Amino acid sequence: MYTIGQVSKLCGIPISTLRYYDKEGLFPGLQRTSGIRQFDDSALEALRMIECLKRSGLEIKDIKQFMGWCAAGSETYPERLMLFQRQKAAVEDELARMERVLDLLRFKCWYYEQAIQDGNEDRLRDLNPADMPEDIRQAYARTHPASQP
Repeated sequence: MYTIGQVSKLCGIPISTLRYYDKEGLFPGLQRTSGIRQFDDSALEALRMIECLKRSGLEIKDIKQFMGWCAAGSETYPERLMLFQRQKAAVEDELARMERVLDLLRFKCWYYEQAIQDGNEDRLRDLNPADMPEDIRQAYARTHPASQP
C-alpha cells in the first residue's frame, strides 16, 4: 500500500491531481486508513491508464465513463475497444502531424547551418531540392508537397 505522497513521487503526479482524480471517482475502490488514502497496485494500474488516456486527449468525464465500463464488467468490452481504437487513431494522427513539424525543423536547421557556412542565404534561396542531401530532401519533400513535381 502506498500513501498519496508516495504515489505522487513514484508517478510524478502532483498530490492535488491525485486528490482531484479521487474526487471525480476515478479510484472507486480506494481504501482509507484513518482518513488517509491508501493506494494498492490496482489503483496504481488504474492511475497508469488514467494518465495514458489523458495524454491521448481524452477528457476526465470520458475517462470516468471508461472506469465505469471497467467496473461494469465484460459486457462493456465493445465500448472499451471502440474507445481505445478512437484514441489510437487520434494519437496516430497527432504523431504524423508532429513528424511533419520535426521534418520542417530538420530542414530549417540544415538550411541555417548552410547559411552560416556561406555567410548568407543567396545559394539556398534558389537551391533545387535535388541538390540537397538525401535526408534533408526527404524532410523537405514531406513539408513542401506543393513544390514537388
